Amino acid sequence: MSELQRIAEARLPTPFALFNVTVFGTSDGKEHVVISLGDLVDPEPPLVRVHSECLTGDALFSLRCDCGFQLHAALTAIAAAGRGVVLYLRQEGRGIGLGNKIRAYALQDTGSDTVEANHQLGFPADAREYGLAVELLRSLGLHRVRLMTNNPRKLDALMRDGIEVVERVPVESGRNPHNEAYLRAKADKLGHWLSLP
Repeated sequence: MSELQRIAEARLPTPFALFNVTVFGTSDGKEHVVISLGDLVDPEPPLVRVHSECLTGDALFSLRCDCGFQLHAALTAIAAAGRGVVLYLRQEGRGIGLGNKIRAYALQDTGSDTVEANHQLGFPADAREYGLAVELLRSLGLHRVRLMTNNPRKLDALMRDGIEVVERVPVESGRNPHNEAYLRAKADKLGHWLSLP
């Protein structure tokens, strides 16, 4: 497991709420972000979103995925609840990196789905790890959470490492003609809980 180092902390005013933002460094040189709101030591488990970096969806507004929409929905829900956390993990492209993610996009443009494209590039369907999320939650004093996810692997990983998920909160948003096949592959091949027609 990477050793966590708290690097910096400040207020983060956003259209959703005035959050607190903390940057943690790990021994592999990556910097991960904790976006938090409200009293996290309250006995009631807070809303938590473990969100893997998606430059194209989060910052460039890509319609090929639902990542940016999920981040927006999570920040909106946490603001409405008055407390909660987004863990923003630097695991671009389901852990394969930005360059390979764009290579996977190119393969999708020629007919492969998101899982097939990763396999064609020599990667697993999903190379993300969630041990760091557990470390970050523990560093915040959180052992019980309401987890915003559609991903059973993420939920299982947190629970296996001792985080009690008292509720799974679905986070479905942003479905559009450009990501229908992507969402279908996530549901059919990765087992994501999605209410697709």
